[in-house]
This record gives sequence, structure tokens and C-alpha cells, in this order.
Amino acid sequence: MTNYWTLRANHRRAATARAEVPAVPQTLEINLSGASLIADPSGALYWPEHGLLAVADLHLEKGSSYARHGQFLPPYDTAATLARLTRLIAHYAPRVVVALGDSFHDGGGPKRLLDSDRESLGALQRGREWIWITGNHDPEPAESIGGVFQETMQVGALTFRHLPTGTAYEVCGHLHPVARVSHRGRAVRRRCFAADETRMVMPAFGAFTGGLNVRDAAFADLFGTFAFTAHMLGDTRLFAFSAKRCLAD
Repeated sequence: MTNYWTLRANHRRAATARAEVPAVPQTLEINLSGASLIADPSGALYWPEHGLLAVADLHLEKGSSYARHGQFLPPYDTAATLARLTRLIAHYAPRVVVALGDSFHDGGGPKRLLDSDRESLGALQRGREWIWITGNHDPEPAESIGGVFQETMQVGALTFRHLPTGTAYEVCGHLHPVARVSHRGRAVRRRCFAADETRMVMPAFGAFTGGLNVRDAAFADLFGTFAFTAHMLGDTRLFAFSAKRCLAD
């Protein structure tokens, strides 16, 4: 265990540097229930009218959670995730940030934060409102991480929550949507926004998060059809495909 924590501290700076490689993203405007939302290739969502930046399923401290049970993942997931979030906040300068649940991989995650990561998080929160939405991995408020904790957040016609309910006008996380398509004779699988005209499921933002294929029955149940759109994340832009065209895993 000692070796893991030493490796984690040593790798933090290198992970941060990798996450801050500059890029010129081409965003995509998605209209949801009359709201013009900007989908970023990073997997974040920005609402210019309200200066609101939303991210879902950060799963901070997933690496240290696994390490506690003897499974050693690369130890810099929190640093890498926060570095990507730092770049987004510098770009959009939001007035409010909403983290749509499962922000930590387990309830003990906030206590395991390195001091440097805790300081980074505090710097991101400074001068803006920060909302932690309750998730199934982190159902209780945590101490010493700043921000405000609540189950949902209502802004205009939209409701931001973690678990999708199937009701209209919601932006949620939890399902970690990914799409798989055929391109030039090979299959490509990437995280995506899953959306129709009335609801959206955001991709997981965390460095170590997996994904659920949009052809899974959970999405058909939620949208009532496979006619919704999968906006796949590219390196610098998004690619839109009907879920009907996407491949199953």
C-alpha cells in the first residue's frame, strides 16, 4: 500500500501536464426544451444564458478506492480529472458549476484527497457557485470539499439530477453513455451525450469511468425509442449519430 501512495504522489504532476495539452475544441449547440446548450468535446455541458457548466460522474478517488481493496489502478485519476476541469473552467468562466452526482467513487473519497488536489478543487470553486448533486456512489454530503449539496437543481425549465427518471426536461448522468459505430471498416467506441428534444444523459467525465452502450435496453426504456441522438466525443469535436445506427457491443 505504501508503494501505491508514493507512486500516486510522484505521478500527480505528470498526469496534470498530460491533461493540460492545449486543444481547439469545436463545440456543438444542442437545443433542449428551448434551452440552447453547448456540448463540449470534453463531455461537459455549458449553458451560456445562465453561465452554468455541468459535468457528470467525476468518480474522483476511484484509483484509491480500488487500491484499498488490493486492485492497483494508475494512481492519478483525481489529478487528471481536476486538470481537465480546470481547463474548462478557465475557458468558459462559469458563474456556477453543477456536478451531477457520483462525483466521488465512494463515501470515503473526500477524506482520501491529497492536499494538493483539495487545494485545486478549492481554487476551482473560488468566486463561483458550486453544486454537488447527490449520486448513488456519494449519497451523503461530505466535509471539507466546499460547495453546496442537494438532490436536484432546477434552472428554468430544466431539472439537473443524477439518476434519470424518464420525465421530460431533465439533464442527468449515471448511465455513462457510450456509442459504437463502424468507420472505415473498423468499430469505434466513444463516450457520448445521449439526447432528444426533451432530455439528455451526459457522458461520464471522470478519468477512470467506463460506459454503457446506448443500444442497451436502459436507454430504450428511458427515451421510449432508439430514435434519440448519440453525440460522440471526438478529440476536438462531436459526431452525431442516430442511436438506431449505432452498434451493440
